[in-house]
Amino acid sequence: MIDKLLIYKFVKFCVVGFSGLFVDFGTTWLLKEKVHLNKYVANSTGFVLAATSNYFFNRFWTFHSQNSHIVTEYFSFFSISIAGLGINNLIIYLLTDKLRLNFYLSKLIAVGVVTVWNFVMNYLFTFR
Repeated sequence: MIDKLLIYKFVKFCVVGFSGLFVDFGTTWLLKEKVHLNKYVANSTGFVLAATSNYFFNRFWTFHSQNSHIVTEYFSFFSISIAGLGINNLIIYLLTDKLRLNFYLSKLIAVGVVTVWNFVMNYLFTFR
């Protein structure tokens, strides 16, 4: 049986992630469509900026972390996010380059998969 507190934290994590989605997609769109950077560079930049803002919201609001080792905690969160970025880019590659799906639809699917990854790993390791 799943703990109600765990579900509550996951919902809060998703709310934070939704705010990060605007940072991620906005940055990706700006860099890809207006600056004409490579789609993976644009995607990675958007992802990293969103992960950084998400860390602070999740630290204080979702997990109420009191850990005084903020740098270590951030490094853990960011490391998990970087692994998530690898998963994210792999999914985008498979869906856009192999299955010829729309880039932004592929990115949305990738974000859904990586949200679950990030929550579970951060719940178990970063904010335990």
